[in-house]
Amino acid sequence: MMALLDQYGRPVSVPALKAEQGGARVFETRGRNTMHPAAGLTPPGLAAILRESVDGDPERYLALAEDMEERNEHYASVLSTRKRQVSNLQITVEAVSEKAEDVGDADLVREVIERDAFQDELFDVLDAVGKGFSATEILWDTSEGQWRPQRFKWQDPRWFRFDDKDGETLLLRGPDGDEPLKPYGWITHFPKIKSGLPIRGGLARAAAWSFCFKAFTIQDWAIFAEAYGQPVRVGKYGQGASEDDKATLMRAVRSIGTDFAAVMPDSMVVELIQAQLSGSHDLYERRADWLDRQVSKLVLGQTETTDATKGGYATASVHNEVRGDIEDADARQLAATLNRDLTRPLIELNRGKRSKFPRIKIGRVEEEDTDKLVDNVVKLVPLGLKVGMATMRDKLGLPDPDEGEEVLAAQKPEAAPQADPEPTATGKEQHREPVPPAKAQAFRSSPSAAEPDGIDRAIDTLLDDGWRPLVEPVIDGLEDELAGAANLDEARAIMERRLDSLGVTKLADMLARASFAARISGEADEGLH
Repeated sequence: MMALLDQYGRPVSVPALKAEQGGARVFETRGRNTMHPAAGLTPPGLAAILRESVDGDPERYLALAEDMEERNEHYASVLSTRKRQVSNLQITVEAVSEKAEDVGDADLVREVIERDAFQDELFDVLDAVGKGFSATEILWDTSEGQWRPQRFKWQDPRWFRFDDKDGETLLLRGPDGDEPLKPYGWITHFPKIKSGLPIRGGLARAAAWSFCFKAFTIQDWAIFAEAYGQPVRVGKYGQGASEDDKATLMRAVRSIGTDFAAVMPDSMVVELIQAQLSGSHDLYERRADWLDRQVSKLVLGQTETTDATKGGYATASVHNEVRGDIEDADARQLAATLNRDLTRPLIELNRGKRSKFPRIKIGRVEEEDTDKLVDNVVKLVPLGLKVGMATMRDKLGLPDPDEGEEVLAAQKPEAAPQADPEPTATGKEQHREPVPPAKAQAFRSSPSAAEPDGIDRAIDTLLDDGWRPLVEPVIDGLEDELAGAANLDEARAIMERRLDSLGVTKLADMLARASFAARISGEADEGLH
């Protein structure tokens, strides 16, 4: 048996897939890292963190990216919006062809993506949008002799780094050093937000500067807001005041600002000087809002749906189109990752090697006029248009029927009503049996509402009474006899023997009488008219 190779040509170790690679042993080695570089972050410190990430040690940068989502509610909101927008889109699976084998492959993929937790697991895969990459381990369940994903487990990105040689191959920081990810065991997502190395492609890298500057702005704003509008308090003491007296006066001045009460000796004086405010008092708020708008542009490609500004519905609608472009790109890239890291392992581990695989597609469903589609198909199929049933079911949003399930079918045509008794030339009614609709249609060039004439009656008589006694000896038991023939010669001999028993003379005589009756009937009808 040929060795199973993954999408990169590496041999797949089936025993290794049954154990978690990025789990407890890595956690024990790395420990519960409580690094929080966002605390006390300065512009020089941020620059050093970003340089480290490119030089091969992205741990502090990845910890900062996590801090930013926890400490900056605006960044967390817009980033979550972008990820949830894609993870909540409709997912479809297209089979390679209509062959049973290819349809079975597609059904297997559908079984996995229809799991209740799959959308939340996609949200974890999209963690790469902020950090530049994500590594989600596939924990396989083989308890029933089949390979099924038990769960897709998000692993902490701080446990990974990129190969120093190419800067693109993801490695796991294991207890014995960096190790490659096991084939068919991981979903690694690298969103193409910008060209360059994956570690430089996350949104957190660009948003970090706004985060840093906004932290200073909020801090200054808090100091300003605490003292805003408060009068200046000045304490005065005499020349002979001791150090204890000065300390008492300082406590009294501070208490007036917070408790609005103070106790001090008679020899001391406190003056309240009204603050003279000038300039713009909303400077800090406008600066913080401006920084947030830059983050909105970075993450969503627009600001109108997140920031209330003057403009109106029309502007927001135009900006939504830009956001739609970003959504399409994210969905297309995520689908490509799933086709590479999920579809192929799932099919090959369960159903064997394949040259082509079903395709996962993610995106909004285009509204289609199904009434018009069905009407066109009904008109064109009789003219020779070939339409696959699976294609039509997909267009109409209908699943394939289960085996043994009762299905809808075309309604059978109703039987033709029995004709009324036909008066003869003598005025007496002539009774006859109704003509079966199938036989009437078979011997007429087109349907007619007129009553059957003599020719029709001759045909009915021929079909009902004449041919059956002659042909029955030929066809009776023929199927079973042919089934016992060992070769073509024996089958030919059986047919010749059967045909010899056919009364050809009687059949010719019957056809002659029917023809003569039809002729007489036709001449009689012409005489009446």
